Amino acid sequence: MLFGGRSAEHDVSCISARHVLAAADPDTYEIVPVGIARDGQWMSADSSAAALAVGSLGDRLDPNGPAWDPFPRLAEMSAEGPVVVFPLVHGPFGEDGTLQGLLEMADIPYVGSGVLGSALAMDKLAAKEIVTHHGLPQARYRGLHADQLTEKGSEGHRATLESLLSELGPRVFVKPANLGSSVGVAPAGDVTSLDAALADAASYDEWVVVEEAVTGREIELAVLGDRIPQVSGPGEIRPGEAFYSYADKYETDAAELIDEPDLAPDITVGFQEMAARAFIALRCSGMARVDFFLADDGRMLLNEVNTIPGFTPISMYPRLWQKAGLSYPALIDRLVDLALERHARRRRNTER
Repeated sequence: MLFGGRSAEHDVSCISARHVLAAADPDTYEIVPVGIARDGQWMSADSSAAALAVGSLGDRLDPNGPAWDPFPRLAEMSAEGPVVVFPLVHGPFGEDGTLQGLLEMADIPYVGSGVLGSALAMDKLAAKEIVTHHGLPQARYRGLHADQLTEKGSEGHRATLESLLSELGPRVFVKPANLGSSVGVAPAGDVTSLDAALADAASYDEWVVVEEAVTGREIELAVLGDRIPQVSGPGEIRPGEAFYSYADKYETDAAELIDEPDLAPDITVGFQEMAARAFIALRCSGMARVDFFLADDGRMLLNEVNTIPGFTPISMYPRLWQKAGLSYPALIDRLVDLALERHARRRRNTER
């Protein structure tokens, strides 16, 4: 089980990993927790596993420990029996296809989407272009590179800000293209706040997304499977703040997560169909949480697809499957089975 990582979502990953370690059946799996530090170093986290066993572990795993070299260690473990890697590393260098590429090179089965699906879903601009091609409705948006934001104070820079508000406003949201957990996300309603939001987002990623602010409800669905995915019923997020921010998700506990929202049956089915289409269009596999807006004007809009969603027992992804009758430990089992099936299929396609 890999957790931690170099992104701003490091702490979120450590919390998810603690719960997976506690829930996975020790009679079925020999669990090897491996932490990735903020500087990218891989380390054994066996001390955290030992602390959990005696009931002295807190709410997260500690990624620090002796160095752990992935290629020789994975090869040694594979020689002893079947190995599956469960990546719980959110954001860049974990959820964006880079870690998946390493595991492909090591020829090790792993939970979740492959290199292409992970990279596409992680990059919000690339994902928007793909799902636009597939006819899925989204909020109006524009993408900008950080190079376009460097001439602060110039007439051209102010013209860019004004055109964004004119085209997408009067209120917009600004996001780094390659990050999650609402890190670097901010609303803007005038040139000054937009300028500040763009600068902050560009500090996390060189590509930035500016979207129209949608007034309405935030709906999420869980997808599980491969080429013929299963889709859960919908859940709803009711933010405790003006929007579903990082603090709202992980610090203040003010957001309300509803696993049985009041939605008309045709709306529910519509969201389920859109979730499956987005999952397939972006070449996802294993798991994904697909997020939508139900706008006050009736529009059903795809927001984004998360290939490594939050995985604590109270996170929306496992909660929706629990609501559907699939327990947290059984969900882990199913994801491991899907990883083995996908790896075997890919091996057949490459053998001659």
